[in-house]
Amino acid sequence: MKKAGFPSKKESEQRKEALVQFQKRLGIKFKDLSLLDQAFYHRSYVNEANGTIQNNERLEFLGDSVLGMTVASYLYETMKDHPEGDLAKIKSVVVSEMTLSEIALHIGIDSLLCLGNGEIHSGGRQKKAILADATEAVFGAYYLDSGFKNAQTLILELLVPEIHKVWENRHHKDFKTLLQEFAQKKYKKVPKYITVKTTGPDHDREFWISVDVNGTIYGPLSGKSKKEAEQLVAQRAWEMITENRE
Repeated sequence: MKKAGFPSKKESEQRKEALVQFQKRLGIKFKDLSLLDQAFYHRSYVNEANGTIQNNERLEFLGDSVLGMTVASYLYETMKDHPEGDLAKIKSVVVSEMTLSEIALHIGIDSLLCLGNGEIHSGGRQKKAILADATEAVFGAYYLDSGFKNAQTLILELLVPEIHKVWENRHHKDFKTLLQEFAQKKYKKVPKYITVKTTGPDHDREFWISVDVNGTIYGPLSGKSKKEAEQLVAQRAWEMITENRE
């Protein structure tokens, strides 16, 4: 039974061909194609299938570790003259949800995702978290299928250009995302943005916003929109936090 236009778990020729083309784009080949297939099954899809198939969360868990080790090893070996603080900053951006979701879109993971109807209707195919998780699941699946060395080669082919962007300061910085990922990982809670005041006439508003990161308040800083002010204060918080980690 198909769900929301996707093939059933029984691999149709169309699904197989899509998986084969995905491998060709990446220059890899799975011995067990079902492992690659599983990397694209979001829990929402599996829930609608009444638990008869496995979602990609265990593969994502594994892939996250393989990714972290690969990037950390590469930075350690290639940036011998740089302190731990520099390496940590680069790694945090390169393995972030933002970077991985961009890679996912670039290599076509969005078109292979199997999502439940609710996620499809809410734009799940473009959600950064879902895309990033699926990317990590692909890494985990390839590690299981072909070993660490091959998984490492794939990861570096995709991530080394991103490492260079970060080192040359050419990457797009979404400081709200970086700050949120840091706070969730370290404190198990998300930053809280507080509108301190709004100034100016209706046609020229200025929003002053602070951010609370586990009880530490940064800001307030101002912007012409709440979004702009939140990005600015998130940047301030992120820069102060990373400076203190050096």
